[in-house]
Amino acid sequence: MRRSTLPAACCLIICFASVSFCAEKKTVRLFDQHNLSGWEYYLVDPAVKMADVWSVADGVLICKGKPMGYLATKKKYQDFKLVVEWRWPPGKKPSNSGVLLRITGQPAALPRCCEAQLQSGSAGDIWAFGGFHVSGDSERFREVNSPKLGKFQGIGKITGNENPPGQWNRYEITLQGDKLTLVVNGKKVNDAKGLDQVAGQIGLQSEGGEIHFRKVELTPM
Repeated sequence: MRRSTLPAACCLIICFASVSFCAEKKTVRLFDQHNLSGWEYYLVDPAVKMADVWSVADGVLICKGKPMGYLATKKKYQDFKLVVEWRWPPGKKPSNSGVLLRITGQPAALPRCCEAQLQSGSAGDIWAFGGFHVSGDSERFREVNSPKLGKFQGIGKITGNENPPGQWNRYEITLQGDKLTLVVNGKKVNDAKGLDQVAGQIGLQSEGGEIHFRKVELTPM
């Protein structure tokens, strides 16, 4: 039997590097389908408690949608692939929500961050709030000046690919460096560049109506 000719020290370095690489790529279940111990929250009405808006039942995270605010991971992440599965509750009118990325700065109704839109009919749109930077296709670039929510900008989706309300959808969000790519139900629906390269929290919005989540998983890049 042939023996390896690599010195023991080299083998040790290779093994250590392999283990480190695997550890860095390990998928993290941000929502464990049991509780929200890894999350904190912000609501525009400070008198409302977290449990009044978000709850877990049968492995599903239920957000009532009012008042406006968001859940946020206690940890910060910069480059990653994020998988989010969501649906609008069967038998109810679909509404609005979003996946917030790289949240930094002070908590607010729309904190400084980038958003992967979840609003029914608009999943795949990209928005940047609080001075967060984003750029992309000039034909799909948008700027909004809202008396209530202030100025923000974004990139409209290339195409839509949502399932009918009541059915589950799957977001695959890849954020690496200054580039963001969104895939809905297996189809690329948008991309953007020029994003601020900072580590931040990941958030799930409460924004008007009930929405359900059954998977929120992140793989660092």
